[in-house]
Amino acid sequence: MATSSVIRRCCRNTPRCLTQIRHLNLQEYQSKGLMDKYGVTIQPFLTAQSASEARDNARIMMEQRGAQEIVLKAQILAGGRGKGTFSSGLKGGVKLSKDPHEIGELTSQMIGYNLVTKQTSADGSPVSNVMVAKALNIVKETYLAIVLDRGFGGPVIVASPDGGVDIEEVAEKTPERVFKIPIDIFGGINDDIAVDLARKLEFSSDVVPSAAEEIKKLYELFLGVDATQVEVNPFGLTDENQVVCFDAKINFDDNAEFRQKAIFEMEDTSETDPRELEAAKYDLNYIAMDGNIGCLVNGAGLAMATMDIVQLHGGTPANFLDVGGKVQEEQVEKAFNILTQDPAVKSIFVNIFGGIVDCRIIAKGIVSACQKTGLKLPLVVRLQGANMEEAREILDNSGLDIQAHDRFNEAAEAAVKSLG
Repeated sequence: MATSSVIRRCCRNTPRCLTQIRHLNLQEYQSKGLMDKYGVTIQPFLTAQSASEARDNARIMMEQRGAQEIVLKAQILAGGRGKGTFSSGLKGGVKLSKDPHEIGELTSQMIGYNLVTKQTSADGSPVSNVMVAKALNIVKETYLAIVLDRGFGGPVIVASPDGGVDIEEVAEKTPERVFKIPIDIFGGINDDIAVDLARKLEFSSDVVPSAAEEIKKLYELFLGVDATQVEVNPFGLTDENQVVCFDAKINFDDNAEFRQKAIFEMEDTSETDPRELEAAKYDLNYIAMDGNIGCLVNGAGLAMATMDIVQLHGGTPANFLDVGGKVQEEQVEKAFNILTQDPAVKSIFVNIFGGIVDCRIIAKGIVSACQKTGLKLPLVVRLQGANMEEAREILDNSGLDIQAHDRFNEAAEAAVKSLG
């Protein structure tokens, strides 16, 4: 599955804003299940959580669903599975076989082991599920994505007749082969738009009608699940003249969780840092990094600026932790708990600009967290904005060893120097 950099390149003029957001992650089989629900043509498949189940499901696919060959795919959230390596020694997370017994043997070397790909950490991602699917012969690969584009104020289709694993190269070397088609959010994709797009994808005249139908169903899926992106690569044609969505990536609008509860309950968190999950419970946005200075900031833009200036002074941030604009005292305490759980953190830098945030809330949260955890680490605090004088008094009267600074640069420098 190609990454979304093609989409970013095509939508590069889109204004960007930095907001606190948590992305829903679904496994491939879950995304394909949603596609199937909307009538999109996919490869028939079953899932398995053990070698014996994979072997039995392979038999079912061959004896009952007409599969001549099985494609076995390890289920992790990262890309590059086909060229990955398992901790068991098995090479490749995507395998073909006509023998159910071999499918079972291969699965025994996948489930329970970590798969390392170019998109995972050096330790890889644990595999607990595999997809057992009917292998289809692909004779034509195209690329199709539907994405929300701020520049057009609505959905945009990004497509190319040259799909498959080389779509990145196509976008770079032959951009004229990548089409960008804005869609009226009220009008949607009608027959004329779908047929025209199918022709642009260079499907033969006898296949254009079925390709157009698949395109319309994908748009229905896009709207129906409140997606921000549906990317299909390849959007292909089999040797039986069947248009099939072979692989897909779906991104969802987190603001629609209240009406997409069934989808959000499918989220796979097995590959997510436990600290990120804990932070999300309290509406905190946390991402672990490799440094030793824990950063607690409000606002994604200020968070990134804080990490930059820490590095400018020779330090390395241990995390990205954005408490947001509606933070309360309890959330500040939880943020401190998460920071202090990281053994790599040797100093903490709090950098708050109180526009929406009340600096007094931050100060009270800091004092409470330090008292409850018995914080022994150096603590540097910069509070600017709403009620900052009162917040400063709270810190000064706490009796805690807190280095308070007014200037951003001085505070960052102090955080680095506090490491000794």
